[in-house]
Amino acid sequence: MTYVFPQPFSRNYESLLKRLKLRGMQPKTIESYSHGVRRAGAHFEYQIDNLSKDQLTDYFSQVLDQLSWSTLKHDLYGLKFYYAYVLEKHWPGAELTKAPKVSRLPDIVTVEQMQQIVNATRILSYRVFFFALYSMGLRLGEGLQLQVGDIDQDRMRVHVRDAKGNRDRLVPLPAHTLNVLREFWRVHRHPALLFPSRQKGLGGASSATTHMDRGGVQQALRQVTEQIGLKRITPHCLRHSYATHLIEAGVDLLEVQKILGHHSILTTTRYTHLTEHRKESAEVYINTLMSRIQVGWNKVV
Repeated sequence: MTYVFPQPFSRNYESLLKRLKLRGMQPKTIESYSHGVRRAGAHFEYQIDNLSKDQLTDYFSQVLDQLSWSTLKHDLYGLKFYYAYVLEKHWPGAELTKAPKVSRLPDIVTVEQMQQIVNATRILSYRVFFFALYSMGLRLGEGLQLQVGDIDQDRMRVHVRDAKGNRDRLVPLPAHTLNVLREFWRVHRHPALLFPSRQKGLGGASSATTHMDRGGVQQALRQVTEQIGLKRITPHCLRHSYATHLIEAGVDLLEVQKILGHHSILTTTRYTHLTEHRKESAEVYINTLMSRIQVGWNKVV
C-alpha cells in the first residue's frame, strides 16, 4: 500500500522501511513497527522528530486506553527504532512503559473442531490452507510463502524457509497432507507458489505474482469459526492446536520444539498442560492424526 505523507516525515518514513529491511526484519515485523510510526505520525501531525517524554507519556496513555499492551509494545519498538536508526537520536522516552507480566494459555481447537472448520470453509484455497497450517504446525507467514520446491516427497518433509528468527527448518510432511497439496496444485497449477493469490480466482491463479493475502486468510478463518460457533480462533491457534495434539499423544517435547522451530524449550512447555505422555514416534502419530481430517472437493468455489 502506498501512503502519502507530508515532508520531512515522508522521507524519513521511506528511510525507516529501508533500514528495517536492511536489519533483516521479517515482513510482519516491518509492518508492525512501521504501523506504529504511522500511528504516532498521525497523532502528532507528522511532527515526531523532537518529541518530549511528557508528549510520549500522554500519547502512550491514549494508545493503551484504545488498544492493548501488545499494540503499545510494537508502537514503542517502532518509534525507538525510528529514533535510533533514522534520526540517530537518543530515545526521549527512556524507560517510560512497563507491560504487566501475564501468562495466558493458547486458544486451541480439537480434532473434531478442526474437521468442522475444514467442512465449513467453502473457498477451496482457504480450506486447503487451513488444513496445511494445522497439519504441519506452520505460522501464517510460513504457510503463505511455501513453494512447490519446498515439498520433499522422497523424505516426506517440508523445507520452511526464512522463518521467525531468520532460521530455516524441516517439518514432517504427513502423507495425507501431501495428497491434499497435490490435488490442490492440480487445480491451480502455479509453477512456483503453493498458495497463489486469489485476486484472479482459481482460473487465473497459475499466473499470480504473489501468494494469498494475509488479511484475507485471517478474515476468512474468523468468518468460518464464528459461523460454527467458535470464538477467538486465529491462524496461529491452528499451530497451537497441532503442538498440543502432538504432546497429548506423547510425542517427545524436544521433537515438538524442533518441528515448531522454537528457540527455547520453555516456549514449547506451555503446551504440556493437557498432556499425558506415552512413547510414540512423531512421524507415525502425525500421519495418523492428519488422516482424520478429510478435505473434500465438493461445494467449494
